[in-house]
Amino acid sequence: MRMSGNYTKQERTFLKRLGKAIKERRTKKGLSQERLAELTGLHRTYVGSAERGERNISALNTKVLADALDCRASDLFRSAE
Repeated sequence: MRMSGNYTKQERTFLKRLGKAIKERRTKKGLSQERLAELTGLHRTYVGSAERGERNISALNTKVLADALDCRASDLFRSAE
């Protein structure tokens, strides 16, 4: 069983790219991390750590973020690949 945060280099790269995709869409919409957090019900520090690729965010949280960013979760994943 993999321990939390014990990721391969490829996995860390993917998480960083996913975070970058979230951040790019957020800034394009003119939203602060705080506002995105309010829209999603997620904590601001969670949004920030997701954007930095420090979290392996769940599928449901990815969907919540995508909805708030007016895109599909698959768009965020596609940007990360």
